[in-house]
Amino acid sequence: MTLKIVTVTAGLSEPSSTALLGEQLTAAMVSSLDDAGVSAETLEVRLRDIAKDITNHYLTGFPMGKLAQALDAVRDADAVITVTPTFKASNSGLFKSFWDLVEDDSMLGTTVLLGATGGTARHSLMIDTAMRPLFGYLKAQVIPTGVFVATDDFGSDASLDRRIAAAGREMAQFLLLKAGALQNAKNSSVNSTDKNESVNFGDKELKNVEKEPFDMEGEFDDKNGANSGDFFGIATTQKNSSKYKAPGLEPLTVTPFEQLLKG
Repeated sequence: MTLKIVTVTAGLSEPSSTALLGEQLTAAMVSSLDDAGVSAETLEVRLRDIAKDITNHYLTGFPMGKLAQALDAVRDADAVITVTPTFKASNSGLFKSFWDLVEDDSMLGTTVLLGATGGTARHSLMIDTAMRPLFGYLKAQVIPTGVFVATDDFGSDASLDRRIAAAGREMAQFLLLKAGALQNAKNSSVNSTDKNESVNFGDKELKNVEKEPFDMEGEFDDKNGANSGDFFGIATTQKNSSKYKAPGLEPLTVTPFEQLLKG
């Protein structure tokens, strides 16, 4: 199995710290996949190189040249790593312009890792305030960990390599679990009579566990109208009460609200 990974970076300078962070995140994730015995095919999209095509798309309504290839790659990817510089406490205009051109639902369920760079660590919440809502709208599966790197972090932050490695590892785990779940579902459709089948993926075993439905029928029957205890979600019947009785406790006696008013 080979996974398709697309890295989209919106850095404007050359060389670009934003592109560098994208490369490091990609390398970390590919390394974690290699450790699990899964290969990855990677593609890097630098929006700086297709900025004119993005502008022309807005003017003409048609994707041209490398932009069309980039949009197709994002649509077909198993996972996307995307990194933007921080402008005015948000993602860059070039970054937003590209993702605005991605069709709705084309990233449905695609696993996404978010990264950002900025002049100061005070902008680190931008990933959660600006980027996550965008990819939530696109219905992507955004992993919890995002990586923000301030200018001074490169070469001086001893934890940067660990943060990048942790994000890449988490991204890989999401992909591995998804692949295992898909394989499990495929096996279930082939042999629907086997209710305890399992899938081995690396050193992990995923199992389907059949659970008994929780039968609430009869427990909250409304017999006494709006002023009864049942109306407030309190069971006044004693049916199967011993089944849910905690050890060492006497059964709970409930006085209906109507009776309390009469007292």
